[in-house]
Amino acid sequence: MTIASRRAAVTLGVAAAGVAVWSTLIERRLFTIRRHALPILPAGAAPIRILQLSDLHLAPWQTNKINWVRSLAELQPDLVVLTGDQMGHMQARHALLHALQPLAESAPTVFVHGSNDYYAPMWKNPVKYVLEPSRLNTRKPDIDNVALTAGLEKLGAINLNNSAAALNVRGTELQLLGLNDPHIRYDHADSMREALAALPSEASEPDESDEPRSSAPLRIGVVHAPYQEALGALLREGTDLLLAGHTHGGQVRVPGVGALTSNCDLPTKQARGLRVWYDAHHAAYLNVSAGLGNSIYAPVRFACRPEASLLTLEPAQS
Repeated sequence: MTIASRRAAVTLGVAAAGVAVWSTLIERRLFTIRRHALPILPAGAAPIRILQLSDLHLAPWQTNKINWVRSLAELQPDLVVLTGDQMGHMQARHALLHALQPLAESAPTVFVHGSNDYYAPMWKNPVKYVLEPSRLNTRKPDIDNVALTAGLEKLGAINLNNSAAALNVRGTELQLLGLNDPHIRYDHADSMREALAALPSEASEPDESDEPRSSAPLRIGVVHAPYQEALGALLREGTDLLLAGHTHGGQVRVPGVGALTSNCDLPTKQARGLRVWYDAHHAAYLNVSAGLGNSIYAPVRFACRPEASLLTLEPAQS
């Protein structure tokens, strides 16, 4: 080997080591807030700030993440939406509820589950984890999902799994539609439609603000894994906004290329951020959160910082 070749090998080795240290020890702890403004409210409506949290994959010892999530209450959101995979360890439930308590106490909160809210993580090859779609789980659920759901509801959060709810937020009537996780085939669109049909024409809770009330409800669809069939089911109900997680934004992104996988049938170019999702007859904004965590067995993020999404709904410009 020539001196030039040795130098090149050393340089590549140092660069690889730097990437490994950055992605496993630094970037995955650099929590950030992704902000978007969406012009989908009627003229004269008050803006609505939606905080979306997804894929915490929380373990009990992750105090930095717990404290950061608790601090998000300082943003004073008008609505909090949890899009699943909040659990990352069988013993994480109490830590999770502690993390979410300030948010649930400060704003209406809704949630759907993801597969990791039923199944605790297991070891798998980290390379396969970030490059290949995961498979349908065939083992018995080992997360106490009943206790998790009860804990969230005790905080005041509304269960949207295959269900629907109505809220009035700052004078705007919202109808929220949710599906349980299609990644493990727990989604049942018919149940969601039945719940939607049973909603009152106006939100049952009175709005104590002085904001003027808009007439037509704004529909928001919520699901963990953004499979195209699930997005289509929500879109066909006239949703104006779709919120999802699951993808981790690809978790490892190649600069100039983007995500290598979405872990579902969503195109990789839509694995993170705000886009428009449409079919032949309908269209809606789709925000896919890159999430705040990762499996404890794949502790890596590269060019894909862990994030919460803060979406400000605003009146459309005339």
